Amino acid sequence: MTFGNTGSNLREFNDMLANKGLTTMRRGYNNFNFGYQARINDFIVGMELSQNPGPGSRFNGYDIDFRTTRFMVNLGFSFTEEGKFQLIHYMAVGSGFLNFQMLRESDAQNIDEFLKNPAHGFILRDGNIHRSSLNFRGFLTEFGFHMSYDVPIPGRDEAMALIGQFGYAFSPFEDSWSQGGISFSNIQSGAFLRLGVGLTLPDYSYFYKDATIGAHLIYGLHFTSPDALNRQLEENGLRPFSGRPNNWGLKVLGYSKQLMYGVDIFNLGYGGQASSTQSHTLNSVRVYANGGMKFLDLRNIEMGALAGLGFGNLRYTLTSLDRPDFPRLFEEPDKDGQMRSYGAMGKPELFVTYNFPLSSRKLFDLVLGVHAGYEVPLTPYNFLGLPMFKYMANPYLQFSVGVRP
Repeated sequence: MTFGNTGSNLREFNDMLANKGLTTMRRGYNNFNFGYQARINDFIVGMELSQNPGPGSRFNGYDIDFRTTRFMVNLGFSFTEEGKFQLIHYMAVGSGFLNFQMLRESDAQNIDEFLKNPAHGFILRDGNIHRSSLNFRGFLTEFGFHMSYDVPIPGRDEAMALIGQFGYAFSPFEDSWSQGGISFSNIQSGAFLRLGVGLTLPDYSYFYKDATIGAHLIYGLHFTSPDALNRQLEENGLRPFSGRPNNWGLKVLGYSKQLMYGVDIFNLGYGGQASSTQSHTLNSVRVYANGGMKFLDLRNIEMGALAGLGFGNLRYTLTSLDRPDFPRLFEEPDKDGQMRSYGAMGKPELFVTYNFPLSSRKLFDLVLGVHAGYEVPLTPYNFLGLPMFKYMANPYLQFSVGVRP
């Protein structure tokens, strides 16, 4: 995991503010990155998921801010031999999501008031992952240098890696992130500096044959439905959400000395038409830290149990389909509405995996898995008094495919 800052200037939006005699938004945005990488001789392959919130501004009672999300695949080459210090040059390609909003506090006291008069600002989205993780769009690139130094962990096969990264991220196609008549490409670009930590299994030490850390893509079926919200939507003349929320996510899972550990990141998304003039989404992001045990390891079959503790949010957005471009949208912003809730989550999980060696040298295994569990909200979730606890509490079935050394 790395944390840092990228320098950028939201040029066209700031020019509009300056022309109106208003204070421009501050430059730059923060980076929160979670990733995985493996070394094959001197070559590096990996993947990274990043959340990039921008600096907030306030104007006439409205909060203006933005955030982007990116999924990148990394390829690199190490300038150093395997050891405690590594210096890697890498190139990354991927896709992203942009959210830019100008919102004030809603005057609604309950959900009926909100649905009757939801507009309290505007929200612009491009590559809307609130509908589904598969809605990432665009072509984003990044190049830079990755440095790490391994610090041994007493009594463990793993080491702690102290990480530094610097480089440049950019969107190579001009005007590929335009919304409302203004280009937002600059908030997908800029020079960055990141620092962080990670866990690693370094090759320069001896380990048990089954000490490993793998990365897995997961597709989940979550057996739940927003029934309480759907009833409110129908009572207010809006269309309900249908079907099950299901989505893609990322699981990193390590194993050493009978202990399993890892991180899950995924989101559940609904999206659709709310009325002839509105669309809506219902989205929830889940991030879990997991720990557990493997109780069967028979040839290529593994079975085990995990317990997870983490964070979840829930966001309902109602968006007008009829809106002007800037600067009129800035002058008449009340088009969209949003409700949010967040809290702690827990889950027990059972899994079964089957492993296929990818080469005769058995450098990597292809891992196919099935994971079954139950998510339990540990704090209240509600929308303006409407309980959403039953929606957040649900059984799930996930299918995963991954690689591990």
